[in-house]
Amino acid sequence: MNDLMLTMILAGGQGSRLGPLTKNLAKPAVPFGGKYRIIDFVLSNCTNSGLRKVAVLTQYQPLVLNRHLGNGAAWDLSTKDSGLTILQPFASATEEKWFKGTAHAIYQNIPFMDSMDPDYVLILSGDHIYKMEYQKMLASHKINGAALTIAVIEVPWEEAPRFGIMNADETGRIVEFEEKPQNPKSNLASMGVYIFSYEVLKRYLSLPDRNGDSMLDFGHDVIPRLIEDQAPVYAYRFDGYWKDVGTLESLWEAHMDLLDPTSPLRLDDPAWRIYSVNHTRPPQYITKDAKITNSLVVEGCIVRGEVDHSVLSMGVQIGRGSVIRDSVIMADATIGEGCVINKALIGERCVIGDGETVGDGQKIAVVGEGTVQEGKNHE
Repeated sequence: MNDLMLTMILAGGQGSRLGPLTKNLAKPAVPFGGKYRIIDFVLSNCTNSGLRKVAVLTQYQPLVLNRHLGNGAAWDLSTKDSGLTILQPFASATEEKWFKGTAHAIYQNIPFMDSMDPDYVLILSGDHIYKMEYQKMLASHKINGAALTIAVIEVPWEEAPRFGIMNADETGRIVEFEEKPQNPKSNLASMGVYIFSYEVLKRYLSLPDRNGDSMLDFGHDVIPRLIEDQAPVYAYRFDGYWKDVGTLESLWEAHMDLLDPTSPLRLDDPAWRIYSVNHTRPPQYITKDAKITNSLVVEGCIVRGEVDHSVLSMGVQIGRGSVIRDSVIMADATIGEGCVINKALIGERCVIGDGETVGDGQKIAVVGEGTVQEGKNHE
């Protein structure tokens, strides 16, 4: 496998900031856009970039995610020349191997990577929404003779303290890395997309950190060590749409971006399709009393009420007289009659009884998956 770039997707995150939406679900498996899950975007990026060897590292609540991934057929990763591998923590005769951080997760799978004999390793987060051609980033990595290339994007200065910030010289070489700095010197934020030359990655994962402990995290441990050693670490600037949907606010905002005709986040781009598992559902049924404006309504939905500026996922039912506004209703949720849902995230298989109100149009309201609210007329 000469000149092979192996892809390793980190998908074991708990997603605690998504609250009740990830109580029983890994963050990359959270539904998005009516018919997808978050991880579909990075997997589709791999397919569209021609990357055929992909591994997904799971840990927290992996059942739904593993079922969704299957053998990779949805992303054309089940052919003779491709493959999707699911890697989970395991115990050996001498130690337990729970993943303790991003770098530690990759380190524990060195035997797997050795078996693939890659020249380069692409490391991705499984919980970001964006479209990116990874081959262009690899070309930049080769031209620079880099040990590590980090994809970066300019973020608003007021948001920079939330990210790992890269300070680069005029050639793009990173001279300083700041993890969530209070007073950032730059607004170039790490996207959590790394290309390593494999021998460099393997060597640094095996080194101790500053305190003599294992290298656990790329941001805290591996990247600063590379820069301190003056290894050639370069930034790759990305100017497209990218969003870390790790909070309720960002998840809601990304859904609203889908409804903005000026947003670069498009699901209907024939040149860059987003692939997912195909669920066979009947067509939508929209009654004569229903009213739908500026919304995404996916197959299997039954709408008898009013839907404005919202996303309805597969199998959602909206009762008569109900009003859904600025909201995301996830798969198989049922909204009764006479309800008002205003600026809310409603989890999968929720039941909102007749006459209930969820959300005030100001702060985002959240109802966790499987929740049943009986309704005002329930006895």
